[in-house]
Formats: sequence, C-alpha cells, structure tokens
Amino acid sequence: MLHETFNWKSLSIIGGLALWRFYFQIHAGSIKSLQVVEFLRHLQRHLPGKILVLWDGAPIHRSLLVKNHVAATKGRLVIERLPAYAPELNPVEYMWGHLKTHEIANLVATQAWELSFEATAALRRMRRRRLIIAACYTQAELWP
Repeated sequence: MLHETFNWKSLSIIGGLALWRFYFQIHAGSIKSLQVVEFLRHLQRHLPGKILVLWDGAPIHRSLLVKNHVAATKGRLVIERLPAYAPELNPVEYMWGHLKTHEIANLVATQAWELSFEATAALRRMRRRRLIIAACYTQAELWP
C-alpha cells in the first residue's frame, strides 16, 4: 500500500519559454509575487534586450510588487495578458502537460524533495530537446 505524504500543492514551478530555451524555478509552496519578481529578474539576467512576457490574469501577475518591478524596467519587460480561461493559448502550459504526463507520470515520491529533484531533472532534459519546445509553440498556435 502506498501512502501519499504530500500533494502537488507542496511544490510550484514558474517557467517561461524563450525562442529555443526554457527557463524554470521550483519553489516550495505556492508562487507569490516575490517569486514572480525573482523569476523576471532571472530572465533579465539571461536574456538580452526586450522581453515579451505572455501570462494569464492570475492575481500574482497583477500584484503591486510585480507591477512596480515591470515599471522599473523602463520598457525592457513588455507584458501581454492572455484571455481569461485560455490555457490552450499559453505554450508553457504544454510544457507542464508534457512534464506531468510523460516525464514524471509514473514517479512515486515519498518526500517533496524527491519530487523536486525528479522534476528538475526532467525539466532539464526537456529543455535540451528543441522539438518539445517547438511543439509547445505549435500547440498554442504561435508557430507555423
């Protein structure tokens, strides 16, 4: 008999797709405004020039802390909101789907750190496979 000692809400992943690259961070608990700002800073360190951010209307994306950070970039971060309840338009959602249904679908973890370790390894494998990234854009109809 397997006993679950935690649930998926114990860990959260924030991620973004660049043209041929995938960036992510894993956090214990829920993603809050501070983690969003940290991730945006991470993207700014790794991506030169202007960065177009497509995201949904989640409350953390609209928080004052996030708004102030975006404003402080003086146009380096450009935000476009996706329509409400339209995850099929967000290519990152397809990364999460692939992760859950293919990469770690049969994982049995008894501790949150095991899930974090395996998810990190799987996401690193996925970002080396450009066809997965291209497929995410294609599914979201953002790629020919």
